[in-house]
Amino acid sequence: MRIRLIVTGKTDTGWVRSGMEVYVSRLSHYVNFSIVEIPDIRNAASYGKDLLKAKEGEAILKNISVGDYVVLLDEKGMEFSSSAWAARLGKRISHSSGDMVFVIGGAYGFSEAVYARADERISLSKMTFPHQMVRVIFLEQLYRAFTILRGEQYHHE
Repeated sequence: MRIRLIVTGKTDTGWVRSGMEVYVSRLSHYVNFSIVEIPDIRNAASYGKDLLKAKEGEAILKNISVGDYVVLLDEKGMEFSSSAWAARLGKRISHSSGDMVFVIGGAYGFSEAVYARADERISLSKMTFPHQMVRVIFLEQLYRAFTILRGEQYHHE
């Protein structure tokens, strides 16, 4: 099994890029992991919110295969403690033959087509975070989940 993270727009903040590199490196000890950056939509300012989401959605869907299990990081998704999410991730990994694909959308969220393709939605918090920052927060939580599953000394309860 492989895990991919699809992100909309390039990671343009240095500390975000550095944080992502730290957790991608750590994740490589547990899983075949990669990040797919969907390029920024050209002339995005000239589009309305719905058209921009639709164009981003088309680009996201081009990077998802038929057998992939797709999880959207969405503010309206289910919330978990780190331990509960690790357990859920562990079950999904053990019962899945396809890849897991996590998706962080753009500033306006996801198109209806992307929502329709998703198998699950999770929320990192009831709070709203910039979508750039969510990249680092999610990668840390994914790394934390693997350390919990392996019983390693990282997570404290």
